[in-house]
Amino acid sequence: MSALITVEELRALGERPVLIDVTWNLAGPPGKEAYDAGHIPGAYFVDLDTELAGPPGPGRHPLPAATTVTAALRRAGVGPSTPVVVYDAANSMAAARAWWIFRYFGVRDVRVLDGGLAAWQAAGGEVTTEVPAAGNGSFIATAGHIPMLDADGAAEVAAAGVLLDARAPERFAGEVEPMDPVAGHIPRAVNAPTTANVDETGHFLLPDELRERFEKLGVDGSTQVGVYCGSGVTAAHEALALEITGISSAVYIGSWSEWITDPSRPIAIGR
Repeated sequence: MSALITVEELRALGERPVLIDVTWNLAGPPGKEAYDAGHIPGAYFVDLDTELAGPPGPGRHPLPAATTVTAALRRAGVGPSTPVVVYDAANSMAAARAWWIFRYFGVRDVRVLDGGLAAWQAAGGEVTTEVPAAGNGSFIATAGHIPMLDADGAAEVAAAGVLLDARAPERFAGEVEPMDPVAGHIPRAVNAPTTANVDETGHFLLPDELRERFEKLGVDGSTQVGVYCGSGVTAAHEALALEITGISSAVYIGSWSEWITDPSRPIAIGR
């Protein structure tokens, strides 16, 4: 089953899955404001900063506690076998974080709505400001259902496999750093800006196009692949793009914002 679902496929389902809106903007305003202004009917809001991440330190978006994920999914009415579809405004950057977190904590059937709310509206889908009543789900989150990297693991993948850095080229090169106090990248990492995985409408490129892109970066399915970014959000988007091509990867969830908290870890500059 694909990690993505189209608007047409979602509409064709006989029984609609639980819909979760994770609209989020790194620079603000808060995603809840956008959700309140209009969302897909029946969708529940889950906050990326407080429910898909733990309190900052080390790293800006560390793993949330299993109890936090349990509470969020139960509020949305999710049980052990409930299918879930997550979406955001358009490009799936935040939705991919939810996709990854939910899989890591044991959700068996979770997909991302390709193109997000923008695609839904472009296809004539209605939006509402009505908030659904809290559900009474029975899901219990448990950690470790998919691979995850720590700092040492990321360094090992960079040395023996392919470690993709999902940030913009200028951040990778250390030319600018708007979010973290130290600029640069993990030595031997390969820059693969995840913004290039989607088109101008926020839809993911076709699998063959993504496969060709990753092959040019050294990802051919023959070696371990890891991904990281600034704080573990867009890294999940890169992992989702890889999943679409059939390639599994491990996310360094602490990412650059955690890497730099240990001054003994090496830093590379340049492209």
